[in-house]
Amino acid sequence: MFQKTLLPRIHWKSLLQPWKGLDWWLVVGTMGLMILGCVMIRSITHTNLPMQWTQNAGIGVIGVFAIAFLSRFPYDQLIQWRWYVYGITNFGLLCVMFFGRTELGATRWIYVLGFNLQPSEFAKLGIIITMAAILHDRPANTIGSMLRAMSVVALPWTMIFLEPNLGTSLVFGAITMGMLYWGNANPGWLVLIISPLISAIILRSLPMALGSLNPVLIPLGIGIWLVWVAVMGIIAMRSLPWPRWGTFGAVVINLISGGLGEFLWTRVLQDYQKQRITMFMNPEQDPLNGGYHLIQSRIAIGAGQVFGQGLNKGTQTQLNFIPEQHTDFIFAAIGEELGFIGSIAVLLTFLLICYRLLVIAQNAKDDFGSLIAIGVFSMIVFQTFVNIGMTIGLSPVTGIPLPYLSHGRSALLMNFLAIGLVESVANHRQRLRY
Repeated sequence: MFQKTLLPRIHWKSLLQPWKGLDWWLVVGTMGLMILGCVMIRSITHTNLPMQWTQNAGIGVIGVFAIAFLSRFPYDQLIQWRWYVYGITNFGLLCVMFFGRTELGATRWIYVLGFNLQPSEFAKLGIIITMAAILHDRPANTIGSMLRAMSVVALPWTMIFLEPNLGTSLVFGAITMGMLYWGNANPGWLVLIISPLISAIILRSLPMALGSLNPVLIPLGIGIWLVWVAVMGIIAMRSLPWPRWGTFGAVVINLISGGLGEFLWTRVLQDYQKQRITMFMNPEQDPLNGGYHLIQSRIAIGAGQVFGQGLNKGTQTQLNFIPEQHTDFIFAAIGEELGFIGSIAVLLTFLLICYRLLVIAQNAKDDFGSLIAIGVFSMIVFQTFVNIGMTIGLSPVTGIPLPYLSHGRSALLMNFLAIGLVESVANHRQRLRY
């Protein structure tokens, strides 16, 4: 008789032991979107750029290894490296200012080892780490600590705004507001911070955008603006430590901002710049130029109906009626070729990702990890909302890519690094509380 050779049994759970705390729903959601993005880019560009999708696929493979590595990395060590991260972030943006490549009227890229690198994308993650460390040391429950946290955003935000890169600068604002709120800042203070911008928009941009349709809306806009100024005064009175001077300051600043917005709109902005801001409200006013993207995008999404026209079969996408459809307008291609079902599946996947980010933030072992998760949450929510909003005509065209789906090596890699860092927070948490 021959005796059977006893081989050691493989315990798969032991192989996964280093990643036992990983949030697999988050990994599956992000990888699913990336794979769908590759499929859609392949469908969109197979006739003119047949290998375009392979770049996203390559970054996706790198992203998997990045998540696996970063999830085991003790994220809390980054607290002591915060200023190095901040310095590298600003150094990359400075390189863009002096050595950057200009395309389509914007200087956003630098050439590194044969690749175009966009430092402003990685600056998002850099500022999340820096702000998380600062708010970890000193929560934003006082005006001084809140302004201290905001001050670190000012320098990189200014350099990004001057590239010019309006979309990324808006993302910076969303990240900052989200992290300050999670860092115990008074919600009234956050409203007061953005109130001057809203005053300028209400007083001039809204009535000018709709005035051609109904001139009666102009005095209505002025009335809404005055109500807004009064509400800001009440919020300042109830939330600021010096109610009298705070109320006076809030009212004066909003009045000045409204007048400044009117001055910029009537004296500084050119007609084509005004059109870019207001085009999403009425793209038919310039159907061959400024409104072309929006009109074609809405036609494509409507043509998809319930189940879509199928991969490689979309009329708008295959005939290239939609400019930048593999980057900023990829959701229009999804709507046409995969229909309502495919679009809802994408939205539900983003909802799953955001839910898991909130769960990780809630159950992190410290404030630093919780703030990192909220920073990534704020970034993904804002970019998703604005990108999908602009494809269906609910927000202006700002050039913000759709996370994990749009073509773009720097943006895709940064998003995977962000998920890897959040997975480190999940993997090192002490216990999970639902």
